[in-house]
Amino acid sequence: MSTGMSTVMCLRLHPADGGPLGADAYAGVLALLGGITPAVQALPPDAALADVRAALRYFGCDAAGLAAVIRVRALALHGVDAAVGVAGNPMLARAAAREARPGATLVIPDEPVAVREFLARKPVTALDGVGPKAARTLCSYGLDSVGRVAAAPPAALRRILGARLGREVQERALGIDRTPVRPGAAARAIAAERTFERDELDPVRHRRALLSLTEELGAKLRTPLRAPLRTPLRTQEQGAGQVCRTLSLTVRCADRTTLTRTRTLAEPTAHSAVLTATAYALYAGLGLQRARVRALSLRAEDLTPAERATRQLSLDPEDEKARRLEAVTDRVRARFGPHAIARGTLAA
Repeated sequence: MSTGMSTVMCLRLHPADGGPLGADAYAGVLALLGGITPAVQALPPDAALADVRAALRYFGCDAAGLAAVIRVRALALHGVDAAVGVAGNPMLARAAAREARPGATLVIPDEPVAVREFLARKPVTALDGVGPKAARTLCSYGLDSVGRVAAAPPAALRRILGARLGREVQERALGIDRTPVRPGAAARAIAAERTFERDELDPVRHRRALLSLTEELGAKLRTPLRAPLRTPLRTQEQGAGQVCRTLSLTVRCADRTTLTRTRTLAEPTAHSAVLTATAYALYAGLGLQRARVRALSLRAEDLTPAERATRQLSLDPEDEKARRLEAVTDRVRARFGPHAIARGTLAA
């Protein structure tokens, strides 16, 4: 929805020392944003949305100028560098933040032509509301990019996806996102991606990248988020972190085709071993053989706070041992950095 100017920011946070983003630093940046605008939505574990429309009038600058102020304050006060995306709505701001470099701001002008140019070449999975099933359906009709979806006849999209979803997907392909910034709303998914330096044929390297991705996702899910009580945002304390119920694997091949598979887990989890086994199973199910792979990404979805989830007790002592070791590893990485300890296969 056009507002005449870009007023929504998405910040992706990166500690300046290269270590993991601690709960205190994250809460501090949220408090910093809360002192600028009350419309701040946490996107744990390392991102946030802010509607700065009123703040722009107060500070007397444009969104890019305000983003520069926020980046400087976050770095000076909390040791956190930020990649900032600025756009006219949350969906576009998140997309811009994914492409912005740490310490830089990417602004998408709130103009139809600029929005179309930014979105045109992106895969349909970049659109909110387009899951693996809808993406496969659209791709089977040749609608594999946002630009092609935007140009498709509305009636055709309604027949392919259904009336409601077809209308929403085309609106988002045109850069229209009617969802507001929701203070205190919990993140619904987190993702991680590995891009190979050159198109990779070796399945061993594919599996090694998947192992790295599940280690990263597991650590992010298990990271506790505790905001101070004085934080204006009043983010919900999430104790031991979050668990996911669904895992999606996306493979981007050298010929630009995109393959996606999704699996619902037997129970919600943040256990890296379970995530790894599931990712390997999804990868094996694709039957890639000697495919030239450009990038692999994993997405943990259907997130819930860990303290609200139930876990079937295991009678396997090795599983309990692995979970205890995982907890120790998380504490070591939180104190000494993400590379302080690693699996032998990843350190090789």
